[in-house]
Amino acid sequence: MDRPLELDAVQAFVLAADLQSFTRAAEVLDSTQSAISLKLKKLEQRLGRRLLERTPRLVRLSAEGQQFLPAARELLAAHERALDRLEQGLVRFSVGISDHVAGAGLPRALAQLHAHDAGVMVEVRVGSSHDLMPLYERGELDAVIVRREPQDQGGELIMQEPIGWFAHPDAQCRVGPALRVATFSSTCRIRELSLRRLDEAGIAWVEVFVGGGILAVGAAVSAGLAVSALLHRSAPPGAVEVGQRLGLPTLPLAQVMLHSRLRETRAQAALRTLVAALKSA
Repeated sequence: MDRPLELDAVQAFVLAADLQSFTRAAEVLDSTQSAISLKLKKLEQRLGRRLLERTPRLVRLSAEGQQFLPAARELLAAHERALDRLEQGLVRFSVGISDHVAGAGLPRALAQLHAHDAGVMVEVRVGSSHDLMPLYERGELDAVIVRREPQDQGGELIMQEPIGWFAHPDAQCRVGPALRVATFSSTCRIRELSLRRLDEAGIAWVEVFVGGGILAVGAAVSAGLAVSALLHRSAPPGAVEVGQRLGLPTLPLAQVMLHSRLRETRAQAALRTLVAALKSA
């Protein structure tokens, strides 16, 4: 009789396939990249098939991996049903996510969270880091994923995201000698940072649009109204990085922090899954 597949190896395979990264899969499983790599190597040896194609930047499914993935998902789902996880009761927590960080990858991240544990009910608030941190500090949110502000204390650095100057490819970016800019409200540190860098570089600018969040500013960029300083992950579809072409100053990396007071094991695992999925996006 063939020996059964190891469920933790199958789980590692599904996570690596979904997140396209051994590192992200390791973060979800609270493991290491080398341990995940070893599990997957043993799974491939057990099946006699190469399931994943490794590249320096991404992990992709091989043709045989694509064939195995539905069966792997079904195996894990059957295991969850056997555990009757949903009958253990819902686990509930709240998390605030900076709109700069959420970007277009939030739906996929939420789907990955649900696939990890359908018995988790998560309340998500998307807003500015400036608004979310006080809610966390007052105990109104269990966790926040926000950009680091100068006054913030503690937290775990989970990623560093580049900030660039984005515009529609056909946008008229200048009016006379002045750069047309779309900015966030006055409480946003990216606004303060980007305008200060323009002043330091001696670049004249005129503010032609002010938005209260990433959706509004992204709409202004997509409409071709102006240039805006945005995290690469939150730039609207079709926008292009124009900083080098226009001779604009470079901008520093945005530090994305996780603050959490969660202690329950399932809630912590769900939050790790959400963070890894956002990073993968």
